[in-house]
Amino acid sequence: MAEDKIYKYKGKTIDELKALSIDEFALLLPSTLRRKIKRGFVEQEQKLLEKVEQGVKSIKTHCRDMVVLPNMVGIKMSIYNGKEFVDIHLVEEMVGMRFGQLVPTRKIATHTTMGAKRMVVRK
Repeated sequence: MAEDKIYKYKGKTIDELKALSIDEFALLLPSTLRRKIKRGFVEQEQKLLEKVEQGVKSIKTHCRDMVVLPNMVGIKMSIYNGKEFVDIHLVEEMVGMRFGQLVPTRKIATHTTMGAKRMVVRK
C-alpha cells in the first residue's frame, strides 16, 4: 500500500513554510539564495510578488533570478527564456529554486548519423 508522501523542505511542510515570514524562510535556504533575499528584491521582483499576493493565477515575467517562495506554489508562471515565454506550473518541489533553473535557455543539439544523405526523389 502506497501512502501519500508529504513534501517537506528542510523538515517543514508547505503549510508551515507559508506561515513563515520571508526572512525566516531565508534562513532555511542555501547561502547564495539567503544573501539574495537579505539584500532585498529589485523593482521587477517586487512587482512580481505584489501580483502573487493579489492572487493572479497566471503571471508573465523576465525575472529568471527570482527565488520560488512557498506562497508561489500552485501559480502558473510564464518565464522568458530569451526567445519566448515558457509556461511553468509551480509545485512544492520547486521551492528554493530560481526561475532560471526551471526554464533552459538552450536546446540540446541533435545530429544526424555520419554519412547520412538526404533522399532526393526525381520524377
